[in-house]
This record gives sequence, C-alpha cells and structure tokens, in this order.
Amino acid sequence: MNITTNNQWRDFRYRYEVPENVLSDDFDWLDEDVSDGFIQYRGRWYHISEFMRTKIGGWDGVYNDSMFSGVLIEVSSDAEQYRIGTAIS
Repeated sequence: MNITTNNQWRDFRYRYEVPENVLSDDFDWLDEDVSDGFIQYRGRWYHISEFMRTKIGGWDGVYNDSMFSGVLIEVSSDAEQYRIGTAIS
C-alpha cells in the first residue's frame, strides 16, 4: 500500500468555516448542534464521523473512496488536530 502524506498536523475546522452550500448539500444529515470536526482535504470537505476506525500502520481512521484507495486520518491525543493522507493499493 502506498501512502502519500506531508505529515503536517492540522486543526479541525469549525462549522462556521464550512461554506453554506457544502453544509446543505453534503452534511444535511449532520445535526446542526455539531460545531466542529470538519476537515478540508484536496478540495473536498469531510467530517470526522465519516471515518471508519482502523489501525492501518498507526492511522486511526479511513474513509474509503474506492475499492483501492482511501483517505487516512490520525487524530492527536488531545483530539484537537489531525494528520491526513491518501492510501492507494
């Protein structure tokens, strides 16, 4: 499996930072009282709740976007930041 990442820690984004059209189109299933946990990666918005728990090579979660690729996430111990990368097998 090839993993591409720059190993940079990033802060989770807040709801007010997500464009309204993205909230209404992509996150209409998410309760309005959820105010944080948003991620922007390679032009797409994610929420931490979309990632399935995993322990692939030290990563904490994966968002599968095809049968052979996915987005990996590692959450900091204080859950304030994350590292993200793309996995392709």
